[in-house]
Amino acid sequence: MTTVQETAAVRYGIWVVCPVAGAAAGWGLGLAAAWITTLKWFPFQGVFELYTDIPKPWATLASVGVGAVAGAVFALFWASEMMSVEVGPSQVTLRKDDKTFGFGREEVESAFADGKQLVLLAPDGTELARETSDLSRVKLERAFTEQGYRWRDADPFAQEFRMWVEHAPELPADVNALFTARRKAIAKYENAEAAELAREIRKRGVSVRDEKKRQYYRCER
Repeated sequence: MTTVQETAAVRYGIWVVCPVAGAAAGWGLGLAAAWITTLKWFPFQGVFELYTDIPKPWATLASVGVGAVAGAVFALFWASEMMSVEVGPSQVTLRKDDKTFGFGREEVESAFADGKQLVLLAPDGTELARETSDLSRVKLERAFTEQGYRWRDADPFAQEFRMWVEHAPELPADVNALFTARRKAIAKYENAEAAELAREIRKRGVSVRDEKKRQYYRCER
């Protein structure tokens, strides 16, 4: 079994670095609050005016505390976006967003990296998974090849993708509805929701990939 995941420094370091960075940012905004209230174009003027009315050191403690909490929330979001990949002689397992996806050896014909996405292909060309992560392409390739899986240099079906447009005529109504919902999720930077909708689209026999917020698809064979 070969496991590919973020380094321990990243997995655990974010829980220290993010809150500390948030606290520092809160402290800095607190110092600049009085000056910011003189900039009428700056947003949230009411918040900064309220802050300047709070006596010190309570104001400083509040800004540092809020910043630290915001940093911790960011760390939680970051951690949820991390993916780990376990490649064994009989199964490939992906873990992300508190979800686990397992694929038997006979299901996986090959794997490749498409930008920051790991893609698993079935023998008939169907995309079993397409998940985004910051994992090293080199480490992923090594993990799959060491366990005897085929690693491709690129997507063999890349030329078959076409840009999705509203009410694409060759797609069923329910798939078009999922694409519409996914477009809204992408616009709102709701990455987890967009990923889940892509999985639902994939279940209906359609592969989906993104380029600069545009969605592309291919009907699987």
